[in-house]
Amino acid sequence: MKPTRSAPPRRCGLRMRWSAVALAGLVAGCAAPPVALLQPAGRISHAFVVLGAEGKPVARAITSEAACPSIELDGIAQPMDVRAPPALLPPRPTLGDPIDSKPSAFPVLTCEKAIPATVARATIEGRVLPLPKANPRRIVVIGDTGCRLKRSDNVFQDCNDPAAWPFRTVADAAAATAPDLVIHVGDYHYRESACPRGNAGCAGSPWGYGWDAWEADVFMPAQQLLAVAPWIVVRGNHESCNRAGQGWWRFLDPRPLLPRRNCNEPADDAIGDYSEPYAVPLGFDPAADTQFIIFDSSRVGIAPLPVNTPMHRTYLAQLERAFALVERRSHNFFMNHHPILALAPNPTQPEAPYPGNAGLQSVLERLQPTVLFPPNVQALLAGHFHLFEVVSFSTPQPAQFVSGNGGDWLDEQLPSPLPATATPAPGAIIEAMVSSNAFGFMTMEADGAGWTMVARDARGKPMTTCTLRARKAACTPLGAP
Repeated sequence: MKPTRSAPPRRCGLRMRWSAVALAGLVAGCAAPPVALLQPAGRISHAFVVLGAEGKPVARAITSEAACPSIELDGIAQPMDVRAPPALLPPRPTLGDPIDSKPSAFPVLTCEKAIPATVARATIEGRVLPLPKANPRRIVVIGDTGCRLKRSDNVFQDCNDPAAWPFRTVADAAAATAPDLVIHVGDYHYRESACPRGNAGCAGSPWGYGWDAWEADVFMPAQQLLAVAPWIVVRGNHESCNRAGQGWWRFLDPRPLLPRRNCNEPADDAIGDYSEPYAVPLGFDPAADTQFIIFDSSRVGIAPLPVNTPMHRTYLAQLERAFALVERRSHNFFMNHHPILALAPNPTQPEAPYPGNAGLQSVLERLQPTVLFPPNVQALLAGHFHLFEVVSFSTPQPAQFVSGNGGDWLDEQLPSPLPATATPAPGAIIEAMVSSNAFGFMTMEADGAGWTMVARDARGKPMTTCTLRARKAACTPLGAP
């Protein structure tokens, strides 16, 4: 169980240092002074590459300057486009809690540029950007990485202690494996509440949904990992509109930032909370037979979805389109944040772990009864459960991999052996399962006949090695050489 800690005092206003350039106006409900722009050191705070539909790379730069920098593509300078200007946005209280509420301050300019596939070198002010490899070999999978500050749960992770919140250590170890590609399976941002007065473990931490918390949770600790490889980004429930969705759309999502799809206005959440699935092929070869399908499940919840609800209808249409993408390749990894075919620890009844996500299962059942996925989906990649987990089945369901142990407060361990009746979904019979609630990440490499996945601890040491053949995963015992 998570330890009990004191709740933070209510605070109003913005924790940042002020510059002379102010954003006009006050935010309703918070008697704050006029908000000014934070001025990070240097012209470019962060530069990185995300992969969008069909694997097309998009360069992003975050800057404190008034204009976007140029990007050099094969030595030719071109202007970057403004994705999102600086802004002070109305409060989005975390899950409706008015105490954890303050304006979302984004005192930085987000810039972007689509990079043509023919470009061999891209730089922004001397920073070399990582471009997609023609034949990527090693892939890092990481998830649930931010530092949890949550008053309503009475949980305040020690963000100042690299042992208690080791995301920088994990990210640096992942970068040291020299990946060709990074997949983040969601939940980047966790600093939703103010650190309680007198708590040295998180003292001085930014909080809320603005730039300061995003930089502390993601961009500073992941600097090396962002520099070595392009990222595929999966959206988590912490990036839904009523939480950190504003930053998700400003900084990470590879698609264009459109009006009303930015999570700025609660009235538009039905637009900003959903996005179309897309496919990222593994490599440039048109004949490549493996691809990743990225599905946005950020708003799904845990209960089955009645067929007459808007969410059910939306997910049904999107899953139909995702399965149409699946048909283009003979081998597919389906990626979303919420595990569909994994088990979650149940602290009150350890012998009865929770099943997979019933909301998504209720929609998938209409498309692929019992098996849930088309036959050319070999495996599922997810996070959300704060552990590493692999589940393989004697029935025809695809193997499920969970890599949700990247830094946030860990879940309790799953029972071993599992109860004979344990199943993540109706009709799914578990053949083998391995899990660990140690911090870490996963690497995966194609090996000809299939894939080899290695679960690694926070410093990159292997914990278990798994092979994936067709839909079956087989892992060595945890800790085995």
